[in-house]
Amino acid sequence: MLVRVLVFAGVIAIVAAEVPSFLEKGIPATDPQTSVLSVAMPQQQPMDVDPHGNVRLKANTQGHYTADFKINGKPVQGLIDTGATYVAVNESTARHLGFGAANLDFRNSVNTANGETKAAFVRLDRIEIGPIRVRDVDALVLRDSALSSTLIGVSFLKRLASYSVEDGALRLTE
Repeated sequence: MLVRVLVFAGVIAIVAAEVPSFLEKGIPATDPQTSVLSVAMPQQQPMDVDPHGNVRLKANTQGHYTADFKINGKPVQGLIDTGATYVAVNESTARHLGFGAANLDFRNSVNTANGETKAAFVRLDRIEIGPIRVRDVDALVLRDSALSSTLIGVSFLKRLASYSVEDGALRLTE
């Protein structure tokens, strides 16, 4: 249990470290009356698929890799974060993906840039990007007040045959 909490805290710390760079690049700030960690999705670049089914994502002007994914068969825009241990979605997205309140146990405390919040551990049936499909992916669900976008972390990436950055593009190989 302690190891799981420490891993969750590590994921949140990484997310918290990235937020200032988003804000410095002109992403709109949140309403000061709320504590929502607003990580607006940076401009999305087109995805290329080669004849072998490898996906290549060009970095956007901010150096981020964003794409349209299907998670549990539902469309979700995600930011690939190689520094995040897990895929992380907020509670609203989790509901969209089929996780009802009864399926979410927010018993794990994690620290974010906005303070402590609760997280629920879930297993996603599948994540797809282009022709790539990965099943049974571990993920964290954070309260909407702690995360406003979807982060695609290493719990997805490690299930690929490989991923690498070359010439400003992220290459994903199933």
